[in-house]
Amino acid sequence: MSKRNKIIYWIATIWLSLGMSATGIVQLMRTKEETDRMVHLGYPLYFLTIIGIWKILGVIAVLLPKFPLLKEWTYAGFFFVMSGAIISHLAIDDHAKELFGPALLLVLTVVSWYFRPADRKQIQLTNK
Repeated sequence: MSKRNKIIYWIATIWLSLGMSATGIVQLMRTKEETDRMVHLGYPLYFLTIIGIWKILGVIAVLLPKFPLLKEWTYAGFFFVMSGAIISHLAIDDHAKELFGPALLLVLTVVSWYFRPADRKQIQLTNK
């Protein structure tokens, strides 16, 4: 892996981890803003606990060395949660500013996944 790709991976992964940790903690705390947002989107409040716990566990999985299959599932979960958030905001005609956070985390998820080192991948592809 080139030095450039390693730098891109770690910058994206650190920002992704910070974003998922912060939003996961806020969701577990059930702040007024988060509960209002969840009600506005039409979801039950227990989703905050489920999503918050999975985000925290996902951050741990992404940062731990090894466990490539777990990482694949984690990236998929992050992708589904963030794309689901974007679609939810679009479905109720929210303002574009509501899309920024989930869109940023979605991009960071894809960049981190794409640039991850070979030892963090489930399947090793080789050129023949």
